[in-house]
Amino acid sequence: MQTVLIIVHLIIVLALIGVVLLQRSEGGGMGLGGGGGGVSGFMTGRGQANALTRATAILAGLFFVTSIALTVMATSTRAPRSILDGGAAPTAPAPGQQAPAAPQGGNVLEQLQRLQGDQPAAPAPSAPAPAPAAPQQ
Repeated sequence: MQTVLIIVHLIIVLALIGVVLLQRSEGGGMGLGGGGGGVSGFMTGRGQANALTRATAILAGLFFVTSIALTVMATSTRAPRSILDGGAAPTAPAPGQQAPAAPQGGNVLEQLQRLQGDQPAAPAPSAPAPAPAAPQQ
């Protein structure tokens, strides 16, 4: 159903673009709405302006309706979720077990991945070498 609605939405978008481009603007626009040549032969004057304005309003309304429908469909399949419910709370180790080691080095993402067991622990970065002492005179 969502795929059909997306296709209908895209057809409405293309029609809306076409209708807007056909309208005559104050500056002349693309020149399709009036003057010599173009589509001025099939409709003229006020009839064209009223029909294009009405078509624009209808297509804009359909665009908003399909946009809202797509949004509702996308969010209805997703269950609400809290970021606080995402991970289990850390528990104290059972008697006789050793506590897990603290994350070593790396950025926050690497540390979280190691805590979840997705990535082997990388060696800790070594401390920078001390600067050589300046000779005394």
